[in-house]
Amino acid sequence: MELHERLEKLLWSIALPGFGQLLNGKYVKGIVFIGLEFVVNMKSHLNEVILLSFQGDIPSAILHTDYQWIMFYPCLYMFAMWDAVKDAGGGSTPYSTLPYVCAAFLATVGLMYSDRCVILGFLMGPVWLAMLLCFIGITIGVTLQVTINRKSRA
Repeated sequence: MELHERLEKLLWSIALPGFGQLLNGKYVKGIVFIGLEFVVNMKSHLNEVILLSFQGDIPSAILHTDYQWIMFYPCLYMFAMWDAVKDAGGGSTPYSTLPYVCAAFLATVGLMYSDRCVILGFLMGPVWLAMLLCFIGITIGVTLQVTINRKSRA
């Protein structure tokens, strides 16, 4: 598939895990991802936590978060994205999974510290710290992927 088609699957997976799989014609997998996303979202109170975080009420977001459930979300989210890209013909270079894995790992670790992590005087909370660490994880993963692939070619 063309790059723009893989990007389309990735972007729809970012919108909702499972949409990329549906666009790839992987209907059972797509429905499973959507179902898992729905369960984890509801059990963790994720939509309410996102709303409170965007409204700047981080203490309430922390109180409403069910950490036992929300810690599943980064791995589910990043795996669904990787799977949609892979099924669309992407991820063929060695170690292409590293950006997704590093992002999921750091976002999950970030959730564990989100109720006490203060950056520049701002209590991060579960949404902002997880998002920040997700982007840092993607950057680390891409850097590792490029570095390893360069060394293996040399």
